[in-house]
Amino acid sequence: MASIFRILCIDGGGIRGIIPALVLAEIEERTGRPIHQLFDLIAGTSTGGILALGLMKPGKRRRAQYTAKGLVQFYEKEGGRIFSRSLLHQVLSVGNLLDKKYRSEPIETVLEEYFGDALLSEALQNVLLTSYDIERREAVFARSYRAKTNDDYDFLMRDLCRATSAAPTYFEPKYIENKSAHYALIDGGVFANNPAMCALVDAIREFKKGLDEIFMVSLGTGNHAPPLDYEKVKNWGVISWAQPILSVVFHGVSDTVHYQTRQIFNEEGKPNRYYRLQIELSEGVSGLDNVANISELTRMAKTLIKERDAEIDAICKALPKKSTALSKKSAPRKRTRNKVAGRARPKRLAA
Repeated sequence: MASIFRILCIDGGGIRGIIPALVLAEIEERTGRPIHQLFDLIAGTSTGGILALGLMKPGKRRRAQYTAKGLVQFYEKEGGRIFSRSLLHQVLSVGNLLDKKYRSEPIETVLEEYFGDALLSEALQNVLLTSYDIERREAVFARSYRAKTNDDYDFLMRDLCRATSAAPTYFEPKYIENKSAHYALIDGGVFANNPAMCALVDAIREFKKGLDEIFMVSLGTGNHAPPLDYEKVKNWGVISWAQPILSVVFHGVSDTVHYQTRQIFNEEGKPNRYYRLQIELSEGVSGLDNVANISELTRMAKTLIKERDAEIDAICKALPKKSTALSKKSAPRKRTRNKVAGRARPKRLAA
């Protein structure tokens, strides 16, 4: 499988990102290698985007600063800081009716502490993140493989993490500005909560891979879609639908993309080249922001690992024994810098 192009995709899901983080920690333990040496492209949406960049942030000696196990601790330690709101904010926002649920300062402080001034172009492996520009009304993709060769596509990792996880009604959009353009970005989950199809397209278009050359692992953040009773919902207006519709969109997108991806690989006779690890969540733990569920989410992740042990074993066996880190042969051409005020300034991110 030396020529196989290996893709890792991680769904959005807020605090439930601890589930794929634990799965990835298991993969790192079984293979004895960091994630950036196991996959050629890592795609993430929302909390999956934070994981993707966290696993690709360079530390010492071209190794990742954070292991997957370390990012499990990110959720355990920082979840309460990110999803916290004062009594004053609750009062002024009338619960969540007149303002976003959480202030931006806590999550931006946490992201700055973890990512500092690291740039997308510094990622140890190819990364794809999703966001949505509410002013241009278009999907936006942050690609490290473009940022490495063109400063117009380069951004601070912490800003991209904030943008991809700006879930409507939870956080305000992330405004990013440079010399020639600006972006008002929200959570990529509104169109690609499961980024598998986005990654598959880029593998074909950007990396010129055929389907027979692609191996994909897709990680969910837990699946639970409580039924919406018709008699209760039929008279709902804007206020009643505001947060439930977000859950409907995220869940519907993730399941649809899984179906599409699975059908593509099955149709091509490559069912063993696509793995989707997802678990059904118990009642009451499906919230994006309920940090009180950390222990239960951890328990369910361990259940997933146990129940899908054979598949995780098969995944690990399909991963490279040697590093897939960007080689001189596969690395993009040397970038031309376009300096503005002492540092590179990106221009456009859209596809």
